Amino acid sequence: MLTRAPKGTKDVLPSQSGKWQYIEQIIRDICARFGYTEIRTPVFEHTELFLRSVGDTSDIVQKEMYTFLDKGERSITLKPEGTAGVVRSFVENSLYATAQPTKMYYLSTPVFRYERPQAGRLREHHQFGIEAFGAAGPSIDAEIITVALSLFKELGIKDLMLNINSIGCKQCRPTYNKALRDFLAQKADGLCKNCKERMATNPLRVLDCKEEACAGIVKDAPKMLDYLCGECAEHFNGLKKRLESAGIAYQVNPFIVRGLDYYTKTVFEIISTGIGAQGTVCGGGRYDGLVEEIGGPPAPGIGFGLGMERLLLVLESQGICLPEPKVCDVYVCTLGDAAALQGFCITTQLRNAGVKAECDHMDRSLKAQLKYANKLGAPRVVIIGDDEIRRGIAVVRDMENSQEKSVPFAELNEFIKAGLI
Repeated sequence: MLTRAPKGTKDVLPSQSGKWQYIEQIIRDICARFGYTEIRTPVFEHTELFLRSVGDTSDIVQKEMYTFLDKGERSITLKPEGTAGVVRSFVENSLYATAQPTKMYYLSTPVFRYERPQAGRLREHHQFGIEAFGAAGPSIDAEIITVALSLFKELGIKDLMLNINSIGCKQCRPTYNKALRDFLAQKADGLCKNCKERMATNPLRVLDCKEEACAGIVKDAPKMLDYLCGECAEHFNGLKKRLESAGIAYQVNPFIVRGLDYYTKTVFEIISTGIGAQGTVCGGGRYDGLVEEIGGPPAPGIGFGLGMERLLLVLESQGICLPEPKVCDVYVCTLGDAAALQGFCITTQLRNAGVKAECDHMDRSLKAQLKYANKLGAPRVVIIGDDEIRRGIAVVRDMENSQEKSVPFAELNEFIKAGLI
């Protein structure tokens, strides 16, 4: 057990981390263009935060949270999703008192859910998320969606579909919930055990059930879109108009409700068909009552979450190869103890000058050093032996065409840097 990672967790090896860094840099660039700045919240929070925000009827709270008592007998939970911690920070640090909207993102934050590991969803996975507070109109909804679509476009991902829906607000949803309960009560014998329980606690969740029998029943259920109040209907129409004005294709899917209790009005998912059953690569929506629910002033909010592991699966399924990071600009080969000392000094100077430089730590032969330099992808090597030390020069070899040039030690930094431009 000591040499095996816990079930549902996975190492990101050095050979893979370059892909993560490449995607993360694109995300940072896109967020900067849209005016979102980074927030980092703790990996664990007080359990009550998730009970209040996510909802005690959600699958996350009932089945999936990693909860424990700390040494002070306080109930602590590892973060099962990203939004609640950001909302808590928004309230605790009085960010609502600053000029609005407040627009933030978190990146590769660890998220923990105790569930059966599957493609793109591990018990510990990592999320990129966007949260925006203070803007009540549909324009911020459209912007949030555009952030996600911009990322997919920049990565070259195709064959995605944006699904949108509105699940109303606390004014219009009770009427719909009653109509839905009445409908489901007539079909209760055909529902799964979980959905029979959800009928009383949160009937909207029945619409999201993946059981085939339940899906067959709810396809004829009343639609929330037919019960929207005037404000919610106007908001949803405003979102559609903005998406259309930006040339963004979408389809209205009345069965999207999302799995968390805090959502209101707009909910959306971006779907891929290439990664198995878990086809949602990004999902989110509006949560206008959440800030107030956890003790802050009334403040509208909206956001989304995107699993990094799932995003990598989509890239793989579409055959999209990300650029490999450049590991080494120059490798310093040495022959003999005096050359090894000089080579270490030169390597350090090159690094101080901003060059990715490596030298031999394994006492390899020159042939083996050159082979290793080639494995690292070094475009140039510096070769130093006793003769080069006496002459105060190094031999610089171009690994692509094998051309060599003798360069004085004092000029080596500038020569190498000039060749990298």
